[in-house]
Amino acid sequence: MTYQLAIQILLMIAIFYFLMIRPNQQRAKKEKEFEAGLKVGDKVITKSGIHGKIAEQSDATVVVETMAGKIKMEKSAISLEMSAKLVEKEKK
Repeated sequence: MTYQLAIQILLMIAIFYFLMIRPNQQRAKKEKEFEAGLKVGDKVITKSGIHGKIAEQSDATVVVETMAGKIKMEKSAISLEMSAKLVEKEKK
């Protein structure tokens, strides 16, 4: 009986890992790679929906030039998914 219980618990932990933890780790890794790959001149969309182009950047922040002016923000505020869709749309 105790072996069955141990196997069930291990199986539950494995399912939890592959359905919850691993996808989040992969998403975080993609976001870090995206942030590291940003460069001046890239068109981006922030998570709050602001469209703009990167005018300046430092290690953790970027200055995004919009139609209204320049906004300084954290790199983490730039949306990977929306910016990728913008780039894909412009290629067409």
